[in-house]
Amino acid sequence: MLDALPVHGGTDAQGAARYDFSTNSNACGPCPHALAAVQQADASRYPDPAYTALRQRLAAFHGVAPARIALAASASEFIFRITAWAARQGVHQVLLPPHAYGDYRQAAQAWGLEVRLQPADSVTSAALADGVAPAAPRLLWACDPASPLGHAPQGLSAWAGPCGPAPGQAVGVLDCAYAPLRLSGQPALTSAERECVWQLFSPNKALGLTGVRGAYAIAPVGAEAAVQALQALCPSWPLGAHGAAMLHAWCDDASQHWMASALHTLRAWKAEQIALCQQLGWTVLPSVANFLCVRDVLAPVARDLACAEAGTEASSPAWSALLTHLRAQGIKVRDCASFGLPGHWRLGVLAPQAQAALRRAWHCR
Repeated sequence: MLDALPVHGGTDAQGAARYDFSTNSNACGPCPHALAAVQQADASRYPDPAYTALRQRLAAFHGVAPARIALAASASEFIFRITAWAARQGVHQVLLPPHAYGDYRQAAQAWGLEVRLQPADSVTSAALADGVAPAAPRLLWACDPASPLGHAPQGLSAWAGPCGPAPGQAVGVLDCAYAPLRLSGQPALTSAERECVWQLFSPNKALGLTGVRGAYAIAPVGAEAAVQALQALCPSWPLGAHGAAMLHAWCDDASQHWMASALHTLRAWKAEQIALCQQLGWTVLPSVANFLCVRDVLAPVARDLACAEAGTEASSPAWSALLTHLRAQGIKVRDCASFGLPGHWRLGVLAPQAQAALRRAWHCR
């Protein structure tokens, strides 16, 4: 049923918003080099079913062995596939950040796995052992920078261990979707620690090509057998010619040089956008990424106090009317209620023109 579809930002039933703050795609995109590669892809032929050249290219880009590269149709597809693999390996429990991408939970629930939330947005050794028998491994999810808040998660070193699952071990997956779009700060894990967890990459966000699907994961050191097991769970040709072309282009110097320039631009745009949000009377939460969360957006306007006091601002008449008004003005924001953060918006960093449109729409509400 369509009503059961998960909530996402981006294009909706009204089409694409002119000023779409609801996605975390790189607003400087699309990357010209990657776009040209996608446009020139030969869609008249099947890709190599083993993706030999692409695996080698990605492995060289990251400095790892090709046998550690697992390709995926998208990050979401990999989330469901590794959850299926973990369930088949005896995992019964999935540990999630308190606020996170909904596909982690959806995949766990599809396999009947118990879902638990990490305490205080961090994973500690005590939390990993809490209520779990030594022989019961867990599937652990983290995203760095995290979504929707854009912060750097804390305490991840506690679960950077062997790929598992085995007695007393956990399967850790680090979602690196926004790692290329980090605008400040340092990664939550060191290079050595990242070698001990699965790292999931979806470069379409960084390249500003979210309509092209394609992702890959780097397995932990020594987990080549797990890559083969994941391959056995995958249908043939998970990547079409366009997705493969995008991933090839991602590794090229031209794309990486463009990314470096884009990050410089995004930092300037983000500073302007934070200033705008504060001028509008909103509370801006800390973020190290190309997106941020705001709250108290109803503080400068008449609230539905009954709904606000009940903690249901996301569905209050004033809240819904505000979202409807902005959408009618060509502006879409990401309501964070589905992330467990009612009363918050997530805003991707956009160009000054889009910010000016947001200001105008707010003042003429």
